[in-house]
Amino acid sequence: MFLFCVNPGHATTTGHAKTHAHTSKRTHHTAAAARSPAGGAPVVLTSQPGTSLDKEARRLNAEDMAAAARHKERPLVLIGSAPLSTSGGSMALFVQVQSASLCGSAGCSTDVYLKRGNDWDKILDSVSGPIELMSTSHGGMKDIVVDGTDRWVWKNNTYVDTIVAQDVPGLKDSIEQHQAQMRKHGKSSSR
Repeated sequence: MFLFCVNPGHATTTGHAKTHAHTSKRTHHTAAAARSPAGGAPVVLTSQPGTSLDKEARRLNAEDMAAAARHKERPLVLIGSAPLSTSGGSMALFVQVQSASLCGSAGCSTDVYLKRGNDWDKILDSVSGPIELMSTSHGGMKDIVVDGTDRWVWKNNTYVDTIVAQDVPGLKDSIEQHQAQMRKHGKSSSR
């Protein structure tokens, strides 16, 4: 997995690829960092321990941090930030928590939060793969492409996937019932 690292926390089109292993750290230089599969600006995720954004990321992902700690892991928290609105006024926080127990065969997932007043609202949950901000937009917010082909557009104050899933009878009702039950008990339905 490659993480594009240059100016900490901002989307960019050039940089260095960085890999992370729990026992050692390595940095690789690659021409791939200058390219983007969908033609957008890659979101840069870097480790920024002790910064205000790092503290917010850890607070927002407290459940994942606790789950990793139960496995005696010290997760790596990678963050990035970039304006999502076409006017540049809406700042997003991209957070990826990496640990053996949290990352699966699809790699580690990234959550996206939007600053609204004093709060961060999750607007994109658990996507896997490189994230790019596109020059195209919907509803005043930049389109997001995940893993080169999966386009997400702004609709009704959140990002929605443009890939239409096959209808599975009863699945939507089952998910909505589960989400209602989780809200009733005060638990998050994410991850």
